[in-house]
Amino acid sequence: MSANQISLRPAQETDAWVLSAIHIAAIKALPTTFYTRKELLAWRNNRDKPDGSKILKSMKAETFWVAIAGDVVIGFASFIVDELIGLYVHPKYQGKGVGRALVQHFCDEATNQGINKVITTASLYAEGFYLRLGFTAIQKAPHYLRSGVVVPVTKMSKILVIAPK
Repeated sequence: MSANQISLRPAQETDAWVLSAIHIAAIKALPTTFYTRKELLAWRNNRDKPDGSKILKSMKAETFWVAIAGDVVIGFASFIVDELIGLYVHPKYQGKGVGRALVQHFCDEATNQGINKVITTASLYAEGFYLRLGFTAIQKAPHYLRSGVVVPVTKMSKILVIAPK
């Protein structure tokens, strides 16, 4: 699969359960290199089965975009103006440009709004991915999961180039 075989569209409420399934699958596929099993379980909201209700609530405040191959949703990104909140790609499609396409779309949306700097909070697994996309590590920080579990993350930023009009 190449990047031109991936299409992006705004997420719809009917996507919420698929997005939850992708979120769970992506986290389940992670090794216990940086986080313990308990932390990884908390990160996926202690779920083994999808429940889109939290994503539906998040859709009211965040902008969600999905990546599609054929007619299958394979990944998603959520953001608020200049902050990338979440980025998840189903493990079967990782390493194929899906995450890159979603991050580029987020950056393009920010640029179109005249924003020249974006931020994200990267898991320790994703830090290298964001560095390859031109982000800079700002600092290590604690991240509080909904369950109250605290995990280390890296705050990151990227300067965007706004084309003169």
